[in-house]
Amino acid sequence: MTAIQLDSKWLEACLALDETALGGFWSSAQWRRELEDDRRICLGLVRNQSLIGVACGWLVVDELHITVLAVDPLHHGLGHGLTLLRSLLQRARQDGAVHATLEVASDNKAAINLYARCGFRSAGRREGYYRDGRDALIQWRRLDDSSAG
Repeated sequence: MTAIQLDSKWLEACLALDETALGGFWSSAQWRRELEDDRRICLGLVRNQSLIGVACGWLVVDELHITVLAVDPLHHGLGHGLTLLRSLLQRARQDGAVHATLEVASDNKAAINLYARCGFRSAGRREGYYRDGRDALIQWRRLDDSSAG
């Protein structure tokens, strides 16, 4: 399965996936900005015209800040998160990024393992970062490191 570039016509699908996979993490306005801003990359996996996963990031000079990576729970464990993450990193590299960073919930072991598999390492912690009070780990990697993912 190949990741495709998403645009504003995917807004409702992104909102539905966000609700299913993340419990409604972002608002409609946040998704619209993610899908329409030229400095952002938003990729999706589509099966039978349904969005099953999404990976987005914001390009800031030479750095990709990954803003969301989500896969429909019905499709967990099939490698879709890895496909999306690798596609996002490759696209960012093509667009001139040399670093990538993200925040991940400190108790989200599956995501932490996925990011580690793609070469991310913890660079710090943001206490109480999430609305529910959970801490976030700041993850970072260089994109020119061919040993990752």
